[in-house]
Amino acid sequence: MNCGVYGIVCIQARMRCAFMERSNGPSLEFGKKVGRGVRMRVTMRDRSKNRKPLQKGRNLSIEAIQTVQALKRASKSVDQQQVIYSKFSRLLKFDMMAILRELFRQDQSQLALTVFAEIQKEHWYKPEVTLYAEMILVLARNGLYDEVDTIYLEMKGEKGRLQAKTEGFNVLLETLMSYNFIKLVMDCFELMKEVGCEPDRSTFKLLVSHLESKGETSLSESVRREAQKYYGDSIEFVDEQENMEMNNT
Repeated sequence: MNCGVYGIVCIQARMRCAFMERSNGPSLEFGKKVGRGVRMRVTMRDRSKNRKPLQKGRNLSIEAIQTVQALKRASKSVDQQQVIYSKFSRLLKFDMMAILRELFRQDQSQLALTVFAEIQKEHWYKPEVTLYAEMILVLARNGLYDEVDTIYLEMKGEKGRLQAKTEGFNVLLETLMSYNFIKLVMDCFELMKEVGCEPDRSTFKLLVSHLESKGETSLSESVRREAQKYYGDSIEFVDEQENMEMNNT
């Protein structure tokens, strides 16, 4: 076909379908040659093969984000249960846990309690100290101290199948101590040993330092004596920096 000087353009269109290495999926490309050797390319890719996180640093799927938004919009418990039934209960484990931790992050403590109760009904659920520690931290941070007692007692009731590590108990102990749950701290210390998690040096140093700072000297001395049964006199309860401060006074 001839091209005239008054703008008659010769367009040659070609279409090809190929697998693009970068996108790991099929790519449909349209190439057009327009005017004097100018080439325009339009590329269509299969976006489902190369989906990126919707929000940087957050592992929330579209369905999980929509569920969080729906739960927050539901002002009544009846409406929340409807969202739980229609949306949350149909999600996979990963999304359920992602929603719970997003509610933790947003300090949505009451919603977190509702979601946590639903997760506990799932066949794959296993009680873990670290998860209870996160739950208790959110409740305490929002002043829901009665709920802290309830959740702790619930965790204690699961001690026969509680998934626990010393590090997880240390986190829980520090959280309880930070919000002055002294009675729960000492009870948790005993629970820790009952489920087979031996206190380590960090456990004893954490308990002694916090108890002494709160004036609980008799409890502190009791923990010191117990530490000696585990580690003899090898434990140093006072940090080097504290030693220097004491020497300077």
